[in-house]
Amino acid sequence: MNGVRTTLLTVLSAAALAAAWHGPASAQQAAAPTRSDQAISDRVVKIGFILDMSGIYADVTGPGSAAAARMAVEDFGGSVLGAPIEVLVADHQNKADVAAATARAWFDTEKVDAILDVAASATALAAADIARAKNRIIAFSGPGAVRLTNEACSPVSIHWAYDTYALSNVTAQATVKAGGDSWFFITADYAFGHELERDATAVVKASGGSLKGSVRAPINTPDFSSFLLQAQGSGAKIVGLANAGRDTTNAIKQAAEFGLTQSGQKLAGLLVYINDVHSLGLGPTQGMLLTEGFYWDLDEGTRAWSKRFFERTGRMPNMSQAGVYSTVTHYLKAVRQAGTDETQAVMKVMRETPVDDFYARGGRIREDGRMVHDMYLFEVKTPAESTGPWDLYKRVATIPGDQAFQPLSASRCPLVKK
Repeated sequence: MNGVRTTLLTVLSAAALAAAWHGPASAQQAAAPTRSDQAISDRVVKIGFILDMSGIYADVTGPGSAAAARMAVEDFGGSVLGAPIEVLVADHQNKADVAAATARAWFDTEKVDAILDVAASATALAAADIARAKNRIIAFSGPGAVRLTNEACSPVSIHWAYDTYALSNVTAQATVKAGGDSWFFITADYAFGHELERDATAVVKASGGSLKGSVRAPINTPDFSSFLLQAQGSGAKIVGLANAGRDTTNAIKQAAEFGLTQSGQKLAGLLVYINDVHSLGLGPTQGMLLTEGFYWDLDEGTRAWSKRFFERTGRMPNMSQAGVYSTVTHYLKAVRQAGTDETQAVMKVMRETPVDDFYARGGRIREDGRMVHDMYLFEVKTPAESTGPWDLYKRVATIPGDQAFQPLSASRCPLVKK
């Protein structure tokens, strides 16, 4: 793997973490460092990924995000400034305390230079606190909480792929304009879901729509029947799904079984990944509007990279997984340009350098840590329109980043100068 050292760490509990970090569980022999690595702390650049490797978000982050990270390191050549690049991956089990303990152990014991994704919002917020305290870079493509660039922003954090503001802003606005002006929310009962409902409600009302009610569902619930009955009883035209991963697919499946859409109501998935649509099939998802920051079939660049990802993983990438590749590449380029892996020097280069790759063209990292880039409104194809298993979307609109994401004028980040 071109000199890349890779470690997979499955975290069993926060209490067991301290004993787990005595060395890599498995690794390839790294390339011997040269004299130029004197600018690199510990003569190795270590990047970590705290993901959901086995839970409800494993399909949309997990092994796919880890694969994207390794691809980026291999494509970079496996080393930077003569020092080998090591990739560490841990399973946070969707527990904030495990994510925090992992981040602390990596920074203190493993001397990790940067954590370049933490899947899920609650776990991301916990790890972000540790990164701020330890003055280490942390970036996010898996979680969506807009709080990461508001109250929880920091000089060392970057939010890369999407957030609840952009998802709700694009999808809810388009849906209300199309006549879906009354909403009921089925919301995941944790930070991400709460923020997604809040942001979408604000957009619905600002666009002239109304809220008929909402209900909060526990994470990883297998039965949405009572929540769907409340949605049906509300009389709302649109049932907004403010959840993600397996919770979203379960809700969509059960809504079809309940005949919710046949009775005239429509679903609006506020975070629907291509993995979800592929898993469910076009039957229950056709016609659904959704917002993404990436699609494999956008252009020649996205198709070329996605084909390589497919050959490695057996599936097409989603926006979070492609975002990981983009983040890693941008970080490594910044280390090379800065001539060091020191946090402030690297962050300065990352902020000053546009993001120009297959993922984002002309992207930029703002002072609140938001990587601003175009977002896309898609409509799920009908079975008759699709030409293959992953031919799932047709693009409805491209929304420039400064229109999709929260404006700095509305920011609650203390780093933003009003």
